[in-house]
Amino acid sequence: MVEFTGERVIPGHVDENLFNEHLARYVFASRLARRKRVLDAGCGAGYGSAELAAVAESVLGVDSALEAVEHAAENYGHHSNLRFEQASCGALPCDGASIDLVTAFEVIEHLVDWRGFLTEVARVLAPGGQFLVSTPNKLYYAESRSAAGPNPYHEHEFDYEEFHAELSAVFPHVSMFLENHVEGVAFQPVESSRTVEARVGGRRADPAAAHFFFAVCAMRPQTGAPVFVYIPQSGNLLRERERHIGLLERELAAKDAWLEKAKDELAQLQSSHQALLNDHNALGENFKDLHGALEKANRWAESSLAEATERNARVVEMQHELEKQTAESTEIVRKYEAKIHELDQDLVARTAWARNIERDLTAALEQKERDMANAAEALNAEAAGRTAAEALAAELTALDVERTAWAKRLESEAARLSEELALVRNSRWVRLGGLFRVGPLS
Repeated sequence: MVEFTGERVIPGHVDENLFNEHLARYVFASRLARRKRVLDAGCGAGYGSAELAAVAESVLGVDSALEAVEHAAENYGHHSNLRFEQASCGALPCDGASIDLVTAFEVIEHLVDWRGFLTEVARVLAPGGQFLVSTPNKLYYAESRSAAGPNPYHEHEFDYEEFHAELSAVFPHVSMFLENHVEGVAFQPVESSRTVEARVGGRRADPAAAHFFFAVCAMRPQTGAPVFVYIPQSGNLLRERERHIGLLERELAAKDAWLEKAKDELAQLQSSHQALLNDHNALGENFKDLHGALEKANRWAESSLAEATERNARVVEMQHELEKQTAESTEIVRKYEAKIHELDQDLVARTAWARNIERDLTAALEQKERDMANAAEALNAEAAGRTAAEALAAELTALDVERTAWAKRLESEAARLSEELALVRNSRWVRLGGLFRVGPLS
C-alpha cells in the first residue's frame, strides 16, 4: 500500500468529495478516449487510468514515483489494455505521433520544467490528437490555503491568463473549461435511463472564481465544447452532509470527553505540583546546606586539580632535566672510558718497556758477572791482572748502582700511574655511570 502524504489522491484515504472532483476529470476524458491510444501522464494511484481503460483501445499510465506505479499495477493491472511504467513527464516513453489522447490532471503545477513537458506532449501526440490538462486556480488556491500555507509539493501555480497563454504557445487550438464543485438538484428516474439533461443556471462563468482550470488542447481545430456535469454515485448531497455532520458530532463528542479527561489529569497534575512545591520548601534548608557543601567540595576539587596539574608539569620538567643530565653523564663517562683505555694502553706499553729494560740489564749483569768470574780466575792465575780485576769490579759496582736507581724510578712511575687510575675510578662521573650501568665496572 502506497503511503498517503497529501501529494496524490488515493481511493479510500481521502474525503469522498475530494476524490469525486478528481475522478470527474477522468469521466470527462473517457468521453474522448473511446477506441483511442491513451497516455495518462502523472497517473498516481492508477484509478483514473483504469477509468479510461474501460473505453480506450490501450492506456499507458506513467509516473515518476516507483511506489505509485507499483501500487497502480497491483490494484488495476488486471485490465488487459492497461499497463503502468515509471517515467518522467519530461521524457515520455512513447514514440513521436503515437498517442491519440494525453491526460495530465493536477500534474503540471508539480513540474519545474512545465514548458518542457508541454513540448514533450506535442511530440508524442498524433495528428488530430488531443491533450487534456487541469490545474488549480492560483488565486482561489492561495485564498483557500491561507491558513495552511503554500502547498509544499507545488513548483508553480497558474492564474487563468498565464495558463491559457502557456498552452497556446505550444498548441494552436485550446478550449478552456472551468471546473467547480457545485451544489445541484438531481431528478433521477427510478427506472434506469441513458438520457441525461442538464441546465446550468446563473451568470457567465468567472475564471477568477473557479476552483480548477481544465483545457482541451489540439493541433487542429475542435468542434463543440458542451457543458459537462458529473454526478457521482454519492450524489445525494444533503444525505452526505448529514452523514458528515454526524461524523463531526461524534468526533466533537470524543474530543469533549478527551478534554474533560485532560482537565481532570491537569487538576491532578496541579495537585501533585503543589505537593512537590511543599516538599521542595521543606527540603529548602537541607538543599542550601547541601549546595554549600557541594560548592566547598567543588572549590577543593578545583584547587586539588590545579595542584595536581602543577605537579604533573613539574614531574614532566624533572623528567626532561633527568633525560638531559643522563645524556650529559653518558657523554662524560664515554670520554672517561676513552681516557682510561688510553692510560691502560700506556701503562701496558710502559710495563712492557720496563720489563724489556730489566731483561736487558739482567742479561748484561749476568754477562758482566761471568766476565768478572772469568776475570777473577784470570787474576787468580795471573797476579798481574789484579789491577784489571779491580777496575772491572768497580765497573760492576757502578752498573749495580745504576740498575738500582732505574728500578726505583720504575717503581715510582708505576705508583704514580696507579694513583691516577684510582682517582679516575673514584670520580663522581664514573660513579654516576655505574648507577646508570654505563662505563667501566670499578
